[in-house]
Amino acid sequence: MIVKMKFLSISGPKTDIDRVCDQYLSKYEMQLENAVAELKTTDNLQPFVDLNPYREPLAKAEQFTAMIKDDKICPKAVTSQEEMLAMIREVNHDFLELQEQKELLKKKVESLRERLDVLTPFQPLDLDLYKVMRYRYMKVRFGRISVDYFNRLEKYLFDDLNAVFIEGARDENYVYGCYFTSNPEASKIDSVFNSLHFERISLSSDFIGTPTQACEELQKEIGKTKKKIKKIKQSIRVLVEKHAAELLGAQKRLEELCNIFDVRKMAARIEEGDNKEEYYILCGWMGEEDVAKFLEETKKDDKIFVVVEEDREKFFGEPPTKLKNPKLFKPFEMFVRMYGLPANDEMDPTMFVALTYTFIFGAMFGDVGQGFCLFAIGGILYLTKKINLAGIISVAGIFSMAFGFMFGSVFGFEDVIPALWLKPVEAMTNLPFIGQLNTVFIVAVAFGMGLNLLVILFQMINAIKAHDRGNLLFSNNGLAGFVFYGCIILTIVLYMTGHKTPSNILLAICLGIPVILFVFKEPLTNLVEHNHKKLEEGKVMFLVQGFFELFETMLSYFSNTLSYVRIGAFAVSHAAIMEVVLMLSGAESGSVNIFGVILGNVIVCLLEGLIVGIQVLRLEYYEMFSRFYKGTGREFKPFDQHKKEH
Repeated sequence: MIVKMKFLSISGPKTDIDRVCDQYLSKYEMQLENAVAELKTTDNLQPFVDLNPYREPLAKAEQFTAMIKDDKICPKAVTSQEEMLAMIREVNHDFLELQEQKELLKKKVESLRERLDVLTPFQPLDLDLYKVMRYRYMKVRFGRISVDYFNRLEKYLFDDLNAVFIEGARDENYVYGCYFTSNPEASKIDSVFNSLHFERISLSSDFIGTPTQACEELQKEIGKTKKKIKKIKQSIRVLVEKHAAELLGAQKRLEELCNIFDVRKMAARIEEGDNKEEYYILCGWMGEEDVAKFLEETKKDDKIFVVVEEDREKFFGEPPTKLKNPKLFKPFEMFVRMYGLPANDEMDPTMFVALTYTFIFGAMFGDVGQGFCLFAIGGILYLTKKINLAGIISVAGIFSMAFGFMFGSVFGFEDVIPALWLKPVEAMTNLPFIGQLNTVFIVAVAFGMGLNLLVILFQMINAIKAHDRGNLLFSNNGLAGFVFYGCIILTIVLYMTGHKTPSNILLAICLGIPVILFVFKEPLTNLVEHNHKKLEEGKVMFLVQGFFELFETMLSYFSNTLSYVRIGAFAVSHAAIMEVVLMLSGAESGSVNIFGVILGNVIVCLLEGLIVGIQVLRLEYYEMFSRFYKGTGREFKPFDQHKKEH
């Protein structure tokens, strides 16, 4: 059902807005509208421009609570706002100090790794780096040279150079190492090596021992630094866990305060009186029951003034839509939202969808065993994860079990329990003019006819709510359509059951008059609504257009009715598919392959269940909703929705 909405205007001293939101509005669901835009007739309205002071503390609190691993810690109630903010500042101060230490150590690790990466290719060199770097009469150059140039150097130049090259590591592209030369020859040797594209690599002069020993020392230093980082991380965890309950409570409270302060975005402020005292104005929609409670609670508060504006929607647009249904039907609101929420003057189709969807699903997927699996698995997922689709599947499973008993089917076996009604594959009925036809098909079409009449009644109810006399009286989904379609159904039922059909004159009246009303709907609507609008097109074009619209109307009646044949088709196909599964599993020969039966049931339950679910939803949207439901409403969004979700 749709909750009846009232439009409120709330005002008071500007400094009191937070108290009002925290003390009163946080208890009730209210969708705020922009007061500056709504109250256009009020002069001197100005928006609030204050920055939210709780945004930054909330971000810090969320950062710290994200580090809490124990999800069983209960939030500690906040004693005062000052203590809460002081606690967050203290924790943040300690956290930043530890974080700064950790970052410095990380940079140290990066620096050590860079030095290690530079030194690693020279590990094969057996020389004391500290001594080599300090030779007085000899120069040493560390670096790398490409393999091709090194081969040339080795073949042609080593004999003619007053230098010694000691090779270190080697990879596919480069040879790493160092060369020694005397001080007088240094310039010449450097030029030769530079011409061979020798890339010099600078090593720190504080290395001690061989490159291997220096690398080992660097690795040890990296390990020690990582341990220090680990200890700091542990200190951060201890810091957060020490204040975990307080931080959780602070986060919850800050979310409330932040949300309350953000109300200013929708509020307006105004100066009144000689003292130029500032007041706030809030306006928006609230449920009728909440309005009564809110007025009762605030009637003794002299700092708040509330005005309930009657018939607001007639002048300032449609109120938002808030659905309120019993818990059993609550999951089915998902299907309604997918199509579109009902407008304020429409009926809520949630209960209708819940009953028809589950009933049709059960008829198309009738099996006691598979229905129980859907009921159990869907129920567990809904209770634990609150998944709406799982709740729908669970309820649909109940109807699957019910039709399973009526069809006598348990996991595809049709000889375990007797059928309380019929076997879908075997049941046949003789009809006049048509001959022998599957009983399930006949019942499905008859059920569809009844549903079509019902949704036409729903459309008439919606038309009455919207004061739309044209669609109520002359539409193919109004009174004229109900008489026309009802007369056809009555005639078919009487003929098929062997009873006497209405006379030709009566049929001509019951069918002819609605057809005339269909064609002349537009001028008749203008007549009953006292609208003297003339036809935009000529009379000939009007009649031609009316003919084609009438043809489309008749076609829609026919296609909508036949569309329900799919209910019977899936009921029969489900039984036939399970017969194939049992045959492949050897059930007919007496040697049942249990694994084959289980696998076949799982596949059928998943694939056919999915297909049936989609087909039933198609029937809901195209055959039923299209006749009575528009779904043009806008969702009700209370300002404290974020808080309520927590």
